Amino acid sequence: MKVKNILISQPKPNVDHSPYSELEDKHKIKIDFIPFIHVEPVDSKQVRQQKIDITKFSAIILTSRNAVDHFFRIAEEMRYKIPDSLKYFCLSEAVAYYLQKYVVYRKRKIYVGKRTFQELEASIKKHKDEKFLLPSSDMLKPIIPQQLDKLGVDWTRGIFYKTVVSDLSHLREVSYDVVVFFSPSGIKSLYENFPDFEQKNTRIAAFGNSTIKAAEEKGLKVQIQAPTPENPSMTMAIENYIKEN
Repeated sequence: MKVKNILISQPKPNVDHSPYSELEDKHKIKIDFIPFIHVEPVDSKQVRQQKIDITKFSAIILTSRNAVDHFFRIAEEMRYKIPDSLKYFCLSEAVAYYLQKYVVYRKRKIYVGKRTFQELEASIKKHKDEKFLLPSSDMLKPIIPQQLDKLGVDWTRGIFYKTVVSDLSHLREVSYDVVVFFSPSGIKSLYENFPDFEQKNTRIAAFGNSTIKAAEEKGLKVQIQAPTPENPSMTMAIENYIKEN
């Protein structure tokens, strides 16, 4: 079946020419970006209730841009002047680069992984004597706490923001040829908004094993999957599916 329109369950990329815009132009399809989940802040009082004193930590593990934003927001709310000696351990280059929004990059001690948490472990292991803070949302992949415990480092998790289901009621009468999910939270949001959702002719695209599993547990058939050796990115997986159909 031909693909004419696609719904991406994430915010629109903040760039003029993203791979999705190239996909739109090349195949003459319409792509809408509507976040199925969004982030809400946890205030400093709630952070203190978690018995977290951010002045006691010598290193921060940052897994996303949200983690960066909310760490610095909490620091400001607590009127904590972040010392130049603080070490930053960033999950990816994109997260590390985003730090420049808040700090002078060249004057800070920043350690960067390539993409996965396992790739950041070597840097953490070299600094085992630090006291690590992991600012996160209320939803965190279990692999990260498991690996930190395995490394035997002194670390504390702080819930600095929450992942919340978005209101999608405006989509009730709208249909798309393909709906793209990037996390189990997106699947959860779909069914919280539309408990009676039926897939029918809608093609489901899912990124990552946990997302695919969450979709299949709901009885959804996943036609487009990424990453795979043939399709390392979601845009490539979608394009190849469009060509085949």
